[in-house]
Amino acid sequence: MRTTMGASAAEVSRLRTRLEQLQGRRLDAPVLPVLAALAELLPGGGLRPGAAYTVSPSASLLLALLVRPSQTGSWCAVVGMPELGAEAAEALGVDLSRLVLIPDPGPRWLAVTATVADVLPVVAVRPRSGAGTAEIARLSARLREKGTVLLVQGRWPQAEASLSIDAPQWSGVGDGHGYLTRRALTVSVTSRYRPAPRRARMLLPDEAGALTAASWSEPPRAPMRAVG
Repeated sequence: MRTTMGASAAEVSRLRTRLEQLQGRRLDAPVLPVLAALAELLPGGGLRPGAAYTVSPSASLLLALLVRPSQTGSWCAVVGMPELGAEAAEALGVDLSRLVLIPDPGPRWLAVTATVADVLPVVAVRPRSGAGTAEIARLSARLREKGTVLLVQGRWPQAEASLSIDAPQWSGVGDGHGYLTRRALTVSVTSRYRPAPRRARMLLPDEAGALTAASWSEPPRAPMRAVG
């Protein structure tokens, strides 16, 4: 039994070393912190410097990923998302003193993203159009060299992980009436290192406007209508 376990451990170690060489980074390398509820789902428990992540078209989820990096001193940029406002970012807890918004990068969005990635550690972008394989490869190399995290609203090859949401459910303060105060949803994360996605029920926003974990066993509530 010892021989079998030893051989298995050696094989795992060899494969891991090979994977790290191919990826140009260690799987247990330090990561940028994220909110606790998201850390439970992400490989490594945070955002890996030099890696790209795809995020579903949810402004709230993307901003939630910027909360802890900005609060712990990392500058963040958002490129090509004109509808994303500073007020919404602040409500979720993003430190606005470390947030740069570039609503319209123009047709050269990839060049703008690459330039920003040279100087800021976290960059979120919504691609305006497709990018060539060579252009993506150059940007990926730059991300690894600079240790920049890229969050992409859209498709992106070789992504470290993909985050998506489903089953949203709003609730309010009254029984069938009142203001919509919180939204429960399921966040799913698939990665290159796990055979199956990880999922968790979360409140985004919760009563305070932030992201917090919710229990799967939480009883469903009847949908509430907004009162103007």
